[in-house]
Amino acid sequence: MEKNDRIALFQQWFSDAIPHNKALGLKVIGVRQGFASMELSWREELVGNPETGVLAGGPLTAMLDGCCGMAVATMLKKPEPFATLDLRIDYVRPAEPGKPVIAEAECYRITRSVAFTRAVAHHGDAKDPIAAAAGTFMLGTKGKATRPAMAGKK
Repeated sequence: MEKNDRIALFQQWFSDAIPHNKALGLKVIGVRQGFASMELSWREELVGNPETGVLAGGPLTAMLDGCCGMAVATMLKKPEPFATLDLRIDYVRPAEPGKPVIAEAECYRITRSVAFTRAVAHHGDAKDPIAAAAGTFMLGTKGKATRPAMAGKK
């Protein structure tokens, strides 16, 4: 599968088909085995403190969670449901007002029942993070795996 086709598929699967991610406007910008990246554009309605213009922590948390989950999905042999088991986020510094935030996540280990991830959020330089995350995901949870073809259908 070509890079642009893979990005479009994961955009449909992890942003457009998940109402909260769609409302945030999360954009998939990279995906390959064990790795995923997303972008969150700065918008006034996502600001936590109107006096500073800094993005609230909630949208950043949702983006890091979704990006880590997307990295997990790239490691699965076949689609299966999974859920966030634990997500720890260290906020290193505030996001700069008016600038988009990029999340990059890696799924570095996967077992029969748990996947392990790490991620950073930044403005273009991963070595100057806004936040760092570590997450674990439970594999094989109840429910059906969401299929990209279902996006947009009612």
